[in-house]
Parts: sequence; structure tokens; C-alpha cells
Amino acid sequence: MLTSAREIGWLLHVALAVVAVAFALARRRDPTSTLAWVLGIIFVPLAGPLAYLALANPYVARPRDRRRDAARRTREENPLHADITSEDLHPAARSVIEGCRRLTGLSATTGNRVQLYSETGEAEAARLGAIAAAREQIWAEYYIVHGDATGRRFLAALAERSRAGIDVRLLVDAVGSMGIDAGGVASLRAAGGHVEVFHPVNPLRRRWAVHLRNHRKILVTDGTTAFCGGANIGDNYAGRRRRMPPPFRDTTLRIEGPAAADLARVFAEDWCFMRGEILRLRETTGRPGETAVAILPSGPDQAHNATALAWFSAVSLALERCWLTTPYFVPDPAMLRALATAARRGVDVRVVLPRNADFWLMDLVNRSYYLPLLECGARVFEYAPAMMHAKTLAVDGHLALVGSANVDMRSFDLNFEVGALVADRAFAATVEAAIEADLARSREVTLDQVRRAPLLAALAQGAAKLLSPVL
Repeated sequence: MLTSAREIGWLLHVALAVVAVAFALARRRDPTSTLAWVLGIIFVPLAGPLAYLALANPYVARPRDRRRDAARRTREENPLHADITSEDLHPAARSVIEGCRRLTGLSATTGNRVQLYSETGEAEAARLGAIAAAREQIWAEYYIVHGDATGRRFLAALAERSRAGIDVRLLVDAVGSMGIDAGGVASLRAAGGHVEVFHPVNPLRRRWAVHLRNHRKILVTDGTTAFCGGANIGDNYAGRRRRMPPPFRDTTLRIEGPAAADLARVFAEDWCFMRGEILRLRETTGRPGETAVAILPSGPDQAHNATALAWFSAVSLALERCWLTTPYFVPDPAMLRALATAARRGVDVRVVLPRNADFWLMDLVNRSYYLPLLECGARVFEYAPAMMHAKTLAVDGHLALVGSANVDMRSFDLNFEVGALVADRAFAATVEAAIEADLARSREVTLDQVRRAPLLAALAQGAAKLLSPVL
């Protein structure tokens, strides 16, 4: 009987492996990622093919087409604004923004006022203050809303405004927000708020994609004030938790002006994607500042990923310095080559990563990419005081990017992400100052240290790197 069960198990594995390998090859994706999946499918009995079918989503075309249709319908009801700033931008910034515009349809706008929050407590207070000040509309979209004190406070604030007659809508990711406080959600709905879950995993409706996630972080109030960046809603993102998991060092961008309406547009398209409901955007007339901002949504619904293009273009065009922070560093070959080439051209390339990531495997993966960077003259720093979770880029003192996307293959290929390209020297200086403060609290990793690493560490990092295309 045991032999029979074992034989049945192997037959099942072979059948699933044939199906999974066929899907992997038919998708014609990046060969490195495909090879990693094929090896896992073949050599990990049952779990390998099941993981591929659950995580690699052979049905990307269906949600892609639905998301494109939602964007089209939303934009028909809410026409896009015209590009009014392109000739006034720094040539390199203009080039990056124009490339992104051709993918997203969103042009840069002037008349914005921006503020950077590098202290998570300050960002939370600003968000709650904007919610309390809203008079007509609050739209929020987050990958994670934890069920802890910060998450409950956030839901309670939304419910309070909904009871006051404000149009409150909350969109949370089905996987990221699995731990959301159910009582808080029920109270929000009872108060008249609308809550929707992004892309629930439901095999009965052919929704297998555990990994096709909405990683965006958006809050828009009254169509005129908006927040985006890397921070989710939870105690560790608000700097409260002191043990495990560790507190996060994150970055949030506040925008007032017409670019806030573009973030509202991204929300409206996602809402239509999940709910089928077309929202009308509020007319924005005030221009509280002079900063040029281009909102940067990206996802698998795009022919080419706009976030990947923005990062690659900005790094490739850098002439003097290129500084970035990211929690997870799994660059695709193009991005790694862009950074290495910039360093070889004499650009001051600095990469700030967490000393200890929130997932131990990511420490190994991150460090597996140190050697090719250091050999080309780039500098790598590990931030120790907290989990570095900020996703920022500053180039040559004229362009900065703040968003939700990590420098990894998942953010550049699969996740729905959003960020803001800010073409402004004063703001770029602010981002550089924040990174300089991080550098002062970081340990620089040298080429000699990497080359002298114990053999066991090198083997572990090499093995982890094999998994990087599928993480």
C-alpha cells in the first residue's frame, strides 16, 4: 500500500510538473526566472509545481485586460490633463518623465507643494491630520493594514469621517491585509464607508495569483492632498514596535496640488478594476506650489513596466551622483548593469540597504549582489538602527523618486506599484539630505570584506541568489 501511495504521488508530481513546465515555457518570460521555476518544478516533488501554479499565475492576461479596461472607462469619464511642464524641466528629468508618460498616460504637472517625511511617526500624524481635515472625500489604498493599534486607529479615523458624511473608500490587498482588524472594517462599513479587497485568491473564479498583488500606498483627501511612498499602516511602520518585527525606517511623500488628483485617478482605476464602479474625480483649481511632479503607476497591465523604465532611465542618465534606498535588492540584469555602468563612468553610486531585513532569506539575497556593484566602484551601505524600508532615488540634484516599488524583479514586473517623480532641485536636495542621514547611521561594506567572506556565507548567498528571480 505504501508503495502504491508513493507511486501515485510520483505520478501526480509528474503530471503537475508537465503542466507547470508547459505554462512556464509558454509564457516566454525572462529566461533566468523561467529556468529557476523549471528547476524548482522538476526537483521539488509536488510542492514545486503547486507553488508555480499558485504563485506564478499562468492567467495574467485576464486581470491585465480587466485592469486596462477599468483604466479606459475611468479615463473616458475623467479626461487626462495636458502636459504643461515638459519644456521647463531639466533635460534628463524631462527624458525620464516623457518615457514614463508614454506608458502611463500621466504627464508632469506644476503647481504642486511637496513635503518629505522620513520619521514614521510624523508621517502617521500627517495622514491622520489630513483625514480629520477632509470635508468631502477620503480615498485610501494600501497593501497592508495591520490589525494592531495603528491599524485600528486608522480604521476608526475613517469611520469617524464617514459618520460625518464624507465619501470614504478603502481598498486593501487581499494577501497583504489578511490580518486587518475585522471589527474595524465592520464599523467602517456600518458608518457608511466602502471597503473593497483587491484581487482575492479564488480558484473557483480562476484567480490563482497569490503573487499578483497591489503593493500601492495611497491616501487622497478632497482630491487635493495626497500621500504616497513605502509605508503601510501598522505599528512597525509608525515606529512604535521596538522588538520583533523591528520598527521600519520609511519615507512618505505628501503632495498638495494637481498631482494629488493623478493619485486619485490611480485609485479610481483600481476601484473600477475591483468594483466595476466608475468614480468621478473632483475638479482641482488651486495650485499651492511650484514643484513639478509626475505620478508613476505601474503594473502587469502595462506593455512595459513604467517603474522599471523610470529607475533604469534615471540611473543611466546620471552624470554626477545616484543615491538610492531600498529594503529588497533583487535587480534584473538591466538594472544591475545600469548601476554598474554608472559607477564605471565615475558617477557616485550609493546603495543603502537594511543591515537586517524582515525576512532572513532577503539578507542573503541582498548580499549576493554586492560583489558586482563593488567591483565597479559603487558603494554599498547597510542601515542598522531599523529595518530600512524606504524606496527612494536621487539623481544629480535635479530628480527624485519616492514610491512603493522596491528595486527587485517583483516590483518591476508583477506588483501594482505607484510613486512620484519630482523634478525639483530643492526637493532632490531634501531627499539627498535624508539619505545622507541614513548613511551616517550605516556601515559601509567594502570589496575586501566581501571577498574575504567565509566560504559558507558565499555558498549561502549563491544558493539564495538562485531563488531571487522567483522571490
